Amino acid sequence: MSVFRNVKNRIKAFKQDESGILTVEAIMIFPLLLWTITFTFTAFEGFRQSASNLKAAYTVSDLISRESAAVTDVYIDSLHELMGEMINNRSEVRIRVSLVRFDESDNRHYVEWSTVRGYDTEWNDNNIQEIETRLPPMPDQDTVILVETSNEYIPQFKPGWDLATGITFENFIFTRPRFSTKVACNLVRPPVVCVDNSA
Repeated sequence: MSVFRNVKNRIKAFKQDESGILTVEAIMIFPLLLWTITFTFTAFEGFRQSASNLKAAYTVSDLISRESAAVTDVYIDSLHELMGEMINNRSEVRIRVSLVRFDESDNRHYVEWSTVRGYDTEWNDNNIQEIETRLPPMPDQDTVILVETSNEYIPQFKPGWDLATGITFENFIFTRPRFSTKVACNLVRPPVVCVDNSA
């Protein structure tokens, strides 16, 4: 009988003992707290990276729109490198820059010049119609500088559930030339289209 009473008393004492409960709760909650912090950091870093991509694309577009000299391969390489420095992440930056003209009599767009860094193909008169609906309304013989960028987001932490993997930031920016009707080209590195070298 005393054995049962002893066991019963020990169980009762164990149920009422609260020592060490804080340690147990901390061990249980710490992984969730750590995941929340890393997920929040990853999400905010993703938004920052997206904003950096957009700012860099607008910067490149604005720089080209102010050019009075012909755009060269070295100039495009410099813009590509500048974009990489502005974005400053661990993945490749791809850029496609084109000058697109609208012809009202043909009711279509033509490519004056186009060059790529990282993309597979440039725009030309045969494939520019693929993005016709994304281009702005333009008067006859007007031109726009089209800057397309692509950059994969590689998070520093992997919070799980594939929430931050496989995200690619893509930008599609168009700007009118500021000081002339078009920006001339002097591009030779393939793949490239350079229809007219005169401004």
